[in-house]
Amino acid sequence: MTQSLTVLGIETSCDETAAAVVRLTDGRAEVLSDIVLGQAAQHAPYQGVVPEIAARAHVEGLDGTIAAAMRDAALGFDDLDGVAATAGPGLIGGVMVGLLAGKAIALAHGKPLIAVNHLEGHALSPRLVGVGPSFPYLLLLVSGGHCQFIGVLDVGVYRRLGSTIDDALGEAFDKLGKLLDLGFPGGPLVEKHAKNGDPTRFALPRPMLGREGCDFSFAGLKTACAREVDRLGSPTDQDKADLCASFQAAVLDVIEDRSRKAMRAFDPIWGAKGRLVAAGGVAANRAIRARLEGLALEQRYEFHAPPMKWCTDNAAMIALAGAERLSRGFSDDLAVPARPRWPLDETSARLRPSHKPGRKGAKA
Repeated sequence: MTQSLTVLGIETSCDETAAAVVRLTDGRAEVLSDIVLGQAAQHAPYQGVVPEIAARAHVEGLDGTIAAAMRDAALGFDDLDGVAATAGPGLIGGVMVGLLAGKAIALAHGKPLIAVNHLEGHALSPRLVGVGPSFPYLLLLVSGGHCQFIGVLDVGVYRRLGSTIDDALGEAFDKLGKLLDLGFPGGPLVEKHAKNGDPTRFALPRPMLGREGCDFSFAGLKTACAREVDRLGSPTDQDKADLCASFQAAVLDVIEDRSRKAMRAFDPIWGAKGRLVAAGGVAANRAIRARLEGLALEQRYEFHAPPMKWCTDNAAMIALAGAERLSRGFSDDLAVPARPRWPLDETSARLRPSHKPGRKGAKA
């Protein structure tokens, strides 16, 4: 018997106000609409995301974004089977805006609410293209706020193998962009400048390279780049390109090494040999994709990544996660809270000394 579920997704965890409608039919996803309202112009003067500005922009733009998504899908709210909204982790002001909107729509139209973990959205995003990779698979999640290896065993069943012990990779990219005054967001601009640079000019460290396990560390690499900028004084355009290229070369070596270790750790336990997935905003970096594709080919793996537009924050992945959960009978009470921290694998998060829970809970 054919099962078809149509879900509205809402995403407001950082600086994108997004809404989308996804239809899931027998495990195959179809994106009916996908609207993303960016905030880059509002945050550009500060060269980083300002939480208060982000939250206000979500309040101002979300109603119109949802209306546009429903209009593009040619559907009314009564045609939906459920409403999915990001409930964390993220900037709490923004998360609250989207989650409250989702609750209001669900309540007004008598639809189930699905509170989605933002990381689960990224974890399932490669499945937006038809069926996508089958479970289980090894996921490298790399974004502005997160950098970790996750065993995606099924919808709602995740095991974290490794994480960053300090900074996320996307944050490191953005920090270098800020140090070199490239503009905001820094990550794509660092990648662009790296194409014209000499990756051998600066001898930058490769943190954690060759270590056991598959954890990451990028704080030392950021510090090394800051010291080079200080040494240069007033970097020329070529200086900037060379430092970007050297930074990216270091990142590629670290990612390949850590991914190789993660494969060795994951495959014997859960038997996912053959499927490596990259997702998150940094997975849009073409050099990183190329290095991972090369590693996958060497190891006789399939390599999967979502299309570029679904690497960065979007609501299509939230709608898909909501539909996948709803198809398995999961939904949430309207009292479900917004969470600034929400690990996919809370047990692993609580066991890590560097991720001990604080007032806001265990870090993601």
